[in-house]
Amino acid sequence: MELTLAIFVLVYVAMGVGHLPGFRLDRTGAALVGAMLLVALGAISPAAAWQSIDYEALGLLSGLMIISAAFGVAGFYDWAARAVGALEVGPKTLLAIVIAVSAGLSALLTNDVVTAAMTPVFCQICLARRLNPLPFLLGFCFAANVGSAATLIGSPQNMIAAAMLDLSFTGFLMAAAPPVLVGLPIVWLVLIVFYRGRWELAAAALTADTDAGERPAALDRAETAKAAVVTAAVIVGFVATDWPHMLIALLGASVLLVSRRVDSEQLIRRVDGDLLLLLIGLFIVNAAVNATGLPQHLLSALRATGFDLQDPMSMLVAMSVLSNVVGNNPAVMLAAPFLHGAEHREALGAAIALGTGLSSNAVIFGSLAGIIVAEEGRRRGIIIGFGEFARAGLPTSILCLLLAAAWILYLG
Repeated sequence: MELTLAIFVLVYVAMGVGHLPGFRLDRTGAALVGAMLLVALGAISPAAAWQSIDYEALGLLSGLMIISAAFGVAGFYDWAARAVGALEVGPKTLLAIVIAVSAGLSALLTNDVVTAAMTPVFCQICLARRLNPLPFLLGFCFAANVGSAATLIGSPQNMIAAAMLDLSFTGFLMAAAPPVLVGLPIVWLVLIVFYRGRWELAAAALTADTDAGERPAALDRAETAKAAVVTAAVIVGFVATDWPHMLIALLGASVLLVSRRVDSEQLIRRVDGDLLLLLIGLFIVNAAVNATGLPQHLLSALRATGFDLQDPMSMLVAMSVLSNVVGNNPAVMLAAPFLHGAEHREALGAAIALGTGLSSNAVIFGSLAGIIVAEEGRRRGIIIGFGEFARAGLPTSILCLLLAAAWILYLG
């Protein structure tokens, strides 16, 4: 038991730090090494390890990644970003439009993919228009995290939670979307207040040549239409049928992979294989710890203090903290052993989505979206420092989480 717990702790230390201290072993590597050690040392049998992997969550995530990637291959993300940037509106209105577009796309097409595809284009647009890129990139990032909490397909952690809790698309939407819709104006207001008088491009904000020499991807209207039809069909399937979400997503992905115009390799290489491997490793590590009985004892001890992880409000607090310590997906994986037999499944799913999504804006490493935006900006000479991010992100997170807490209390 001691060895199992030691490996578990080291794995989640790597989740929090980003690598195993003293070694060049990143999060995915740490999860896989931990899982392999636990199997090899007999802490969990090979059969139990295989059974612990939630293939439904992984299948759903893989299928939706391919569907989202189809829009990128078709040039839709570039086209959408440039269409927004070409609008003849003032900075405040443009910021509102960026926030709305980011949230809408992230709710339907997975926030990490959207931010990775559109951030470079928004950087170029802001620099070309001589606008301070910081409020627009932060608004884009904050809205992606907030908007992704609205649907079960908005982020990987939502998909994992929905699969574990067996949530319907509409049930999840009705439980999670209302605070998201109110939270988006909060994002806009905080940035408007924080960046008042600082909308023009400042030379101090740039540290490198801003001309990255990137050429926009041409919009393939036929492939975009195909991807849109498949996405709409998948959502209708989620809402109107009792088919497992995984099968619907994989069916949609299969339709997109079979094409006479687009090489399937272009779609497959955009699937985040590292994330899938990380989740597989964490499924096994968590199962080994669960077999020790420690999570059950911990849950009993927490309940004795009034903190019950099957209570939506307690889960909201736990996810808000853990997601900024170990990351969104590992945080949900940590909570997985406590989800079985939950009574308020929709409210609990909303608490997980809102806790991870809304708290992700507090610090720059609180979400993959934040890291992507900061890194893509840095490559183009736009520096988003830890302090700059937190000064706008922390109040945004706090206000949105207070709103979410009020909503969770109402649901309860």
